[in-house]
Amino acid sequence: MLNDNDSDTAYAAPPVLSVTALNQQVARLLERSFPLVWIGGEISNFTRASSGHWYFTLKDDAAQVRAVMFRSRAQYAGFVPREGDKVEVRALVTLYGARGDYQINVEAIRRAGVGQLYEAFLRLKEKLANQGLFDQERKRALPLFTRSIGIVTSPQAAALRDVLTALKRRAPHVNIVLYPAPVQGQFAADKIAEAIMTASTRAEVDVLLVVRGGGSIEDLWSFNEECVARAIAACAIPVIAGVGHETDVTIADFAADMRAATPTAAAELAATPREDWLASLSADALDLRRAMRRQLSEANQGLDNLSRRLLSPTAQIAHQRLKLRAMAASLTHALRVPINRGGVTLAQLQQRWARHRPDLRTLRAQIMSEQRHLNASVCSQVKQRRDALTALAAQLELLNPQRTLERGYAIVSNAQGQALRAPGQIKARSALTVRLAEGSAEVRVSSVQSVLE
Repeated sequence: MLNDNDSDTAYAAPPVLSVTALNQQVARLLERSFPLVWIGGEISNFTRASSGHWYFTLKDDAAQVRAVMFRSRAQYAGFVPREGDKVEVRALVTLYGARGDYQINVEAIRRAGVGQLYEAFLRLKEKLANQGLFDQERKRALPLFTRSIGIVTSPQAAALRDVLTALKRRAPHVNIVLYPAPVQGQFAADKIAEAIMTASTRAEVDVLLVVRGGGSIEDLWSFNEECVARAIAACAIPVIAGVGHETDVTIADFAADMRAATPTAAAELAATPREDWLASLSADALDLRRAMRRQLSEANQGLDNLSRRLLSPTAQIAHQRLKLRAMAASLTHALRVPINRGGVTLAQLQQRWARHRPDLRTLRAQIMSEQRHLNASVCSQVKQRRDALTALAAQLELLNPQRTLERGYAIVSNAQGQALRAPGQIKARSALTVRLAEGSAEVRVSSVQSVLE
């Protein structure tokens, strides 16, 4: 008998997938099973969304498949397909999970029938463009007046007849040089490049036409070869490419200095019609005659003016003499004016100096008077000083100690020379010096008595 756990294990239900999970697994299965593959078909229901993505249906006679090309891929397509275009796409098979629709995600697209040739065309175009072969700066202008035109094409080509017919009609005066080369088939590109280099080396024409009639991309492929493009770029003569019809584009068109829609258009670009040149020459001749008449009229008027201004030698000499006299008078006047002006200035300065010149006699009298006053004053002061000095000398004489000594007084001093004024300064048995009016004496004190005793 089974327990409950065994019963649950034995009768467990299979897992249930959501629609989203199912579509995701199917999408992964398709993407793993089908790698990137080229698919050919016809464009139908083409839509270009505002986001830049392309949506369309790719179909053939028996089936169809939805396709999407995202903007990041579509911007490198090189063209926008239209309804009914035959194309080849490189796509990844997948499933759009939101609707469960089987579809292809397009990585690259090209026109059907072109295949590897068109891819080679695009690769070579990009390569040469990156190298600067198509830059507008290197392209040369066509000559204004073309005297000779070179043509690189096949002698049997219908394009040659078209070019010759157009040139004969428009510019029969132009010399034509043919550089024959095959325009289709094996080694045609090498022959075309060789013909272009021959024309460049000879330098016998003013402009070179490289032309061919219309055809498929395979027929025009010789003009898509790198050697032809480099020969055109290296040519020393301006080159006009007129290959195919108006809708045909080749590498030679990009490398040439100018592209023409057809060979006939190339001939029309290379040579200006003779009637236009004749009309231009007539207009230039008329302008030249008018200019010559105008210059002659102006020259005649100038000659009349010069003849009126022409004088005889005698009149010229007289005129020059008068001119010389006038210049001499002007020179004399020019010399006298500064001298006279200088004399007037000198007189004015003398007058000013005279007004400011000092009176020396008055000054001398003043100085002598001042000297007398000074001498009298000095003498008076000397006399006063001498009298004062005499009075002071008399007073000094009265105070002279010698005079006191002459009246009988004496000066007593001890051994140290100090004058003694009181008995207390004298000691018994000390030696004293007594100065008299006419000398001095050494005495010895036997005893000292004060006044009170």
